[in-house]
Amino acid sequence: MHIALESPDQPEIIRLIAELDAYQDTLYPPESRHSLDLASLKQPHVVFAVARNAEGQAIGCGAIVIYPAYGELKRMYVDPRSRGAGAARKILALLESTAKSRGCELVKLETGPSQPEALRLYASCGYERRGPFGDYTDDPLSVFMQKSIEG
Repeated sequence: MHIALESPDQPEIIRLIAELDAYQDTLYPPESRHSLDLASLKQPHVVFAVARNAEGQAIGCGAIVIYPAYGELKRMYVDPRSRGAGAARKILALLESTAKSRGCELVKLETGPSQPEALRLYASCGYERRGPFGDYTDDPLSVFMQKSIEG
């Protein structure tokens, strides 16, 4: 498996993001979904990582939006057929290290309670629950977490 920073504007990455959207459509109503579109993912303050298998096929992705006070994880997804090999953990590690190298000391995220695998991953990587941040409001279909990456 190879993890690298790449542009999200690639057909196979667009397909992965569409799979993520379709999956989340089955879990949450539109008003409880806070995803970034492709144009937003291509902004200079967004870092986008891709996991590729041994054949070079994209199997997972994730992004971090770097704001002045913190970074926000977005668009974390691994193809269900490729789960269990550590791709999400490796994507997360690359995003965190890249954000840290750019001066980011705190990473926040919003995910949903219907994604227990994501919640377990984030907790096992040191993320702790917190209240809403930024423009988010308190929503029973949102779980907010953060992790310090300073030092």
